[in-house]
Amino acid sequence: MIERTGVKIYSEIGKLRRVIVHRPGPELDNLTPPTMKNYLFEDLPDYVAAGKEHDAFVDLLRQSGTEIFYTTDLLSETLADPETRRLFLNDFLRESHVFLPSLPHLFEYLQSMEDIQELVRIVMAGLRREEYRYNGTSLDLLDRKKLLLFDPMPNLYFTRDPMSVLGRGLSTNCMWAENRHRESLLPHYVIRYHPLFNKSGHYFSRHENASLEGGDILVLSEEVIAVGVSQRTETAAVKTLAYRVLTSGDSFQHVLVFMIPERRAFMHLDTVFTMLDRDIFTIHPEIEGPLEVYDMTVSEGGALEIKNLGNNLSQILKTYLRLQEVELVRCGGNSTIDAQREQWNDGANALAIAPGEVIAYDRNRITNQLIRQAGVRVHEIAASELSRGRGGPRCMTQPLWRDDLD
Repeated sequence: MIERTGVKIYSEIGKLRRVIVHRPGPELDNLTPPTMKNYLFEDLPDYVAAGKEHDAFVDLLRQSGTEIFYTTDLLSETLADPETRRLFLNDFLRESHVFLPSLPHLFEYLQSMEDIQELVRIVMAGLRREEYRYNGTSLDLLDRKKLLLFDPMPNLYFTRDPMSVLGRGLSTNCMWAENRHRESLLPHYVIRYHPLFNKSGHYFSRHENASLEGGDILVLSEEVIAVGVSQRTETAAVKTLAYRVLTSGDSFQHVLVFMIPERRAFMHLDTVFTMLDRDIFTIHPEIEGPLEVYDMTVSEGGALEIKNLGNNLSQILKTYLRLQEVELVRCGGNSTIDAQREQWNDGANALAIAPGEVIAYDRNRITNQLIRQAGVRVHEIAASELSRGRGGPRCMTQPLWRDDLD
């Protein structure tokens, strides 16, 4: 039974019942060629086309029985309270590095908005100078060269990164890139003030001094979590998270730490490794050689213990997930060219909506065919625009509730 509030994630593959998504919006229109790389984009997506692709993705989720929560709705409901809105806007404008003489004017402008949905849209999209209209006032002339009074958050449609659910608890993540720090401010407020998250524990804060992103966190079973140390997640953050989760009283006993190369193409663990069924996984073959895996546990005396497991991933998964066999579906198959191309377009980043049933980008034809040959049902979605942000179906979802496995 799904409870009215709280979260529950004890696997990557249990039937997906609740999820947070963000429909790409006008924040993408505030990307420009000079700024896009600062926001980790390789190209400029068209937000109208991306929105249509995202709608088709969400329709698939709904048809599978998943309840959808949009980030815009959750934040709007949270900010409906004037005091919460005041606190949020103070934090938001400070973290947006607004030119100080402009700050009180912008605060008053945003706080006075009666349409909370429009306020949320502006917060997410950024505010162009020509869009600012408030009681005939103007902002400081010294700030006139700024095209945007505060910047957009174009990565918001990757809801996986700023927040994570582990068992009955939550992590509000500390983002690696400066331009993504404000993304975690949204779940920080929603988790704290929205009734949907009553009774949820909290393992990690956005204010920690080490970066941690949700694309590096996979819940493999009731006992085992995998966390990647990657370009965007630091070892110190993994140790902090592991200790808190393992001593929380929940069922988790092991945190498997995947040491992956710090490369843009391998930015998160879920760009090179995801779970499709109890014993079937995708993997990018280029990480199999350099991969190192460690097991973190807590001793009876309460100390964090770390053991090197080597890089035989099949054997590690069989041991820790208590499996007889494991199948690793290699992204792109046996061709290095196909592997590099399809991994770049998130061929290894499938989203499981039930055991042995996943959603994947249709452009990764070779990988999808190999997944089908392994016995997994694949729902394909178009992603000509969505894929420009370098994230796949798993990246675009923050699961809140999955059914237990039989």
